[in-house]
Amino acid sequence: MKNNNKDIDVLCIGEVLVDFIGHQTGVLINNTRDYHRYLGGSPANVAMNSARLGLKSVLVATVGEDGFGEYIFERLNEVGVNTNHIKTINNKPTSVIFVSKTDSTPDFIPFRKADSHILEGQISTDLLSKTNIYHTTCFALSKDPAQTTILKKAEEAFGLGCKLSIDVNYAKKLWQNQEEAIQVIKSYCKFNPLVKVSEDDMLRLFEKKMEHQDIFNFFHSEGVDTVCLTLGSKGVKLSQIGKDIVQLPAIKIDVVQDATGAGDAFWSGFLFAYIKEKPIEKCLEVALQLAALKLQNVGRLPDNINILSELL
Repeated sequence: MKNNNKDIDVLCIGEVLVDFIGHQTGVLINNTRDYHRYLGGSPANVAMNSARLGLKSVLVATVGEDGFGEYIFERLNEVGVNTNHIKTINNKPTSVIFVSKTDSTPDFIPFRKADSHILEGQISTDLLSKTNIYHTTCFALSKDPAQTTILKKAEEAFGLGCKLSIDVNYAKKLWQNQEEAIQVIKSYCKFNPLVKVSEDDMLRLFEKKMEHQDIFNFFHSEGVDTVCLTLGSKGVKLSQIGKDIVQLPAIKIDVVQDATGAGDAFWSGFLFAYIKEKPIEKCLEVALQLAALKLQNVGRLPDNINILSELL
């Protein structure tokens, strides 16, 4: 929860990249003719959404010394994300991902270069000592040197009293193998992060449909108190050790424009309310409202998301 001596609300560590989202709806990449450019990367989305909600957010990431890197700085600075810890390197281009436009989990092809080159020097002890929430993703943890950096600094952050957070957005094509992914996820879970995971993520990670309770038990047994399981159009379930499971329905949407970034919007809303020390059910309500807004917009969230502050 909020510590008044810490002036950084959310420190997001991981991938920032350029998303090319298909212009044709509901078709896979092999049939997509043209694409529109957006800023992407789950930690970057959370950092931007948090800044636009009025929180102080910092992004730790790496981009190439190129036009896409310049575009990323421009977009982040526009909304007030602290970009002082984003490194520019000249020997690798900014990472790019092509994504299909869909109302469910999108198909994607990653071209990863600069994003995984996050080094320890980008995350100082001073930075961690000012941080409330240390947030990362499974995507960011999938490749060294970022993987080693994030795990090492997670331990330091935990020791300094940060609350950790992770989006377990596992995708097979990003990892060498599942065993490594499971071990890395378990390593991060030792620090009792707030965990956000979807049914799709778990299906990909374990290659079988799991009962919700088994998903909760997997994380609880690794030392996690709070697990938030998103269920797409069926809403969300949250499990906390020693408490009843909380379940809320999704907000009904007439037309889903684009599901890309909906999970990031959801988690941004959750962390926003969590930092404001709201009860867990209120955190979920704000999260669902922000996800519903995202589903109705392609690319970034609309400009008026700070009205959510008034709902708390």
